[in-house]
Amino acid sequence: MKRNKKERQQLLKETIEEMPFITDEHLSKKFQVSIQTIRLDRMELSIPELRERIKSVATTQWNETVKALPIDEVIGEVIDLELDKRAISILDISPEHVFSRNSIARGHHLFAQANSLAVAVIDDELALTASADIKFTHQVKQGERVVAKAEVLGLDAKGKTVVRVNSFVEKEKVFSGTFNMFRSNDPKGESINENSD
Repeated sequence: MKRNKKERQQLLKETIEEMPFITDEHLSKKFQVSIQTIRLDRMELSIPELRERIKSVATTQWNETVKALPIDEVIGEVIDLELDKRAISILDISPEHVFSRNSIARGHHLFAQANSLAVAVIDDELALTASADIKFTHQVKQGERVVAKAEVLGLDAKGKTVVRVNSFVEKEKVFSGTFNMFRSNDPKGESINENSD
């Protein structure tokens, strides 16, 4: 259903407030107008482009820093973090992430996003993956955005921190993993050697 400009801009504003990480491409499909029209609407409404919105949300909501690895070593862009509780990152699938013959994302990129997020959420200078139980549930294609959500579940029987990560493209789950993490302040007092596998 075609809407007039005023209605469309009002709905556009509400949609972006609800889903700040929605792309202009998705908005153009949703409102059945060109990407250029969406960009013009955003400019008139003084709504920044996606990358600026991500930075703004990260700056206002994220008061803690990753301890276990430099932030630029996290695969994807961390947009929310509460150490030892939860974290969210986004990864835009571009040509270097996919098989050239079918534009389907290589699994190790989805795993790397989830695994690095599991490390990032640990409140410790040293966190290493001891084991992982993973499942790829749906293929991901070039141009799609993967949102990974990590949640710290607690400790396993051996005192390792358990982190569950689910990754989504829009509302479709594409990956799930449970990571058992070593940390230097392991509650059982085991010391971790940085050179251990």
